[in-house]
Formats: sequence, structure tokens, C-alpha cells
Amino acid sequence: AETAFAVFDVETTGLSPAYGDRVCEVACLVVRDGTEIGRFESLVDPGRPISPGAFGVNRITPEMLAGAPPFEAIASSLLGLLEGAALVAHNAPFDLGFLAMELAIARMPPPEGVVVDTLALSRRAYSFGSNSLPAVARALDVESGEAHRAMGDVWTTTLVLERILSDLDRRWGVTTLGQLVTFQGGPIPYPHARALPLPPTIAEALQVRAEVWMRYVDARGHETQRLVRPLRVHEQRGYLYLVAHCHQAGALRTFRLDRVVELALETGSG
Repeated sequence: AETAFAVFDVETTGLSPAYGDRVCEVACLVVRDGTEIGRFESLVDPGRPISPGAFGVNRITPEMLAGAPPFEAIASSLLGLLEGAALVAHNAPFDLGFLAMELAIARMPPPEGVVVDTLALSRRAYSFGSNSLPAVARALDVESGEAHRAMGDVWTTTLVLERILSDLDRRWGVTTLGQLVTFQGGPIPYPHARALPLPPTIAEALQVRAEVWMRYVDARGHETQRLVRPLRVHEQRGYLYLVAHCHQAGALRTFRLDRVVELALETGSG
């Protein structure tokens, strides 16, 4: 009851900070013993397009983001709210991965609070058919905010957390933050992710499994045009390499991304 819980959520341009996706909306609500003691929410200029898949979920348009601040402009306000609080999210590693990337880009220190994951708690405390946030909210008969928007999901997560805490107290005698962390399966480490600076075309192709047309210059200076299906990207000796199925060769090939001259997503190939 004495713990301040900072419930937060991010909406993003895609699914993977490692592939260069960015935060386009963030929200946080701080509560102690059921009482709100602080809140923050903002749209964020991600500096890159929102992928079709992400737009299909959050419905955030470029027009909505016009004039929104970059993450580094709001990082201090967000960190100030998180200070001294336990961080809470539903599927916390996902949101923390994006938070870690954005703070690293902004050269800001990470938050130091204990991490609580309502997804992990739901899986351990109940036997629901689905543990998605909307499904858990329905199963616990709590009010839901606007789904897949940052403050709406924060509001829902906060109510889910309060119901879980009540059930854990009543059924298992969980009354301290330490007991709560133990119940969820132990501490959740804060990720220290570093974003791979992928071209947006490659990042989108990886997410939607689309094909990409590209002009490529090999180590001997020969330029070729290829149609490839990107599979993964890795870093080696300071260079990024794309592993893809090359239709020209009919086999897997590896391409150094700094040797790609031009890229275009093949529409309708996903």
C-alpha cells in the first residue's frame, strides 16, 4: 500500500526497437494505494513512418503527429514521474525495450525502479484463455480504457493491477513489493537495448515479410539489381548485414547494408 506504482505504456511505429522502430505515443499514471499522484501523456514525433501493421492497431496518423515533440524533449518529464516508483506495464519487456532505446538515443539515464508485469502476474494468478490486456480486463470485470492508445491502456492496466493486488492479498497473503516480485517469477531486468539503424524499407519488409527490390554494389564495385526477401539482420565488425532469399540466385545471400544504393518495397508481396 505504501508503494508508488508508475503504470506506463508506449505506442510504437512497429514491433522491434532492434530494427529501428520508435515510440510515437507514451503515457504514465502514478498511483499509491489506489490514489492518483501524477500523470503524463504525449504524442511523440518518431522521426520515421508508422508501419502499416502498427497503424492497423493504434490508428495514429502522420497528421496526428504533426508538431509533436521528439522523445528527447519529453524524456526528463517522464523520468521525473518514474523516480522512486515501481514501473508497471502489461508485457513489460516490450514497453521497456522501447523505453531503453529511446533513453539511450536521448543520452538519458534509465529508471531505477522495480519492474512489475501485469501479464506475468495474470498468468500466475489465474487460468484465463487469453492473457491479453483486453481479455484480462474482461475476465476480471474491470472497466477498459481506449484500447491500443497509450493512456487508454494505462488506465486499463492500472485497474487490472488494483484487482490483482486485491486478489493476491486475499488468496496468497502477498502484501509487500518484494512478495509481489517473487510471485510474478522474480525481477524483470531493465533491457539495455541498442537500436540497429536499419533503413525503414528493410525494417518494414522484415515485419510484414515482404520482398524488396534493391540496387547493390558488391566488394568489387559491380552493381546489380536484385529482388530479395529479407530474413534477418546482424552486426559484425561494425557493419550491418542483411540475410535474404535472393530470387536471382535462388538461394540465401548476405548483403552489407552500406553497399545498398537504392531500395523499394515490392507492394503486394507481403
